Amino acid sequence: MYLSEIKMILTKIDEVVFALQNGDLVPPHFHVTEVGSVQKHFIDCGGTVRHENVINFQLFTATDYDHRLSTKKLLSIIELSEEKLGLENHEIEVEYQGDTIGKYGLDFKEGIFILTSTLTDCLAKDKCGIPQEKPRVRLSTLQSEESTCKPGLGCC
Repeated sequence: MYLSEIKMILTKIDEVVFALQNGDLVPPHFHVTEVGSVQKHFIDCGGTVRHENVINFQLFTATDYDHRLSTKKLLSIIELSEEKLGLENHEIEVEYQGDTIGKYGLDFKEGIFILTSTLTDCLAKDKCGIPQEKPRVRLSTLQSEESTCKPGLGCC
C-alpha cells in the first residue's frame, strides 16, 4: 500500500484497526510511534547498485489501555510527517513487535489494515545461477539407476 492509499482510506473509515495475516488483532490501544522515510542504498549479489525508498510506520502498544488512535489523528500524523520529512508517495512498511521487531507490508480488507508478510529474495538470480522456477520432472521420464549406471562409468 502506498501513502496516498492509506490517506484516502483514513477519510472513509471510522476507526483504525490493524491485524496480522493470521487474524490476530493488534491491541486497540496501539500507538503509531514513528513515521519515517527509509532510504536503502545497496549492492545486490550480482553487483548492481540499487536504491529503495519506503515509508515506515512503527506500531507500539503500551499499558495505556484506554488509548485509541482516531482516523483523524493518524491522518494528521501522516500530514505532519509529509510536511516535515518531505515524504513522497512511496510504499508503506510497518514495524510491529512480535518475538522481535517484524517488518510487514500493508494491505486493507473489510475495514481492517492487514500487516502482510514480507520475504527476502535474490535480485540477481540470472547472475547467481538461481533458476526462476524449479524444473518439474515426471518420475516416469527418469531412467532407473540400474539401467543407466554400471560399474566403471563413474556414476555409482
